[in-house]
Amino acid sequence: MINYVELPSKDLGATKAFFAAAFGWEFVDYGPEYTSFSATSAGLDGGFFLDTKASTTATGGALVVLKSDGLEATLAAVEAAGGVIVKPIFDFPGGQSPVSWGCQPSSRSSPGEAC
Repeated sequence: MINYVELPSKDLGATKAFFAAAFGWEFVDYGPEYTSFSATSAGLDGGFFLDTKASTTATGGALVVLKSDGLEATLAAVEAAGGVIVKPIFDFPGGQSPVSWGCQPSSRSSPGEAC
């Protein structure tokens, strides 16, 4: 069972702002280079640490799947918070995809950069 996950962030402020706006996550800071989120707001305990690298599937990072009971509304919230949808909702045998792929603003080097 996965108990805790830590992910890199190029900009902790931007990361926290994105996940708070898009998903309602709450954070606790542990100094200027680490912030944690809890299962209460995120569904899993974990944190973000300040790093010059970003974890993306394009660079071999894990694909983290977030559950949504209203996928279209969640996609709109992700985009409104500055995220980029890189794989839209799609159909597959058995139904519609329950997930879409996206990336948050601080995983890119510049605002226009692809994830």
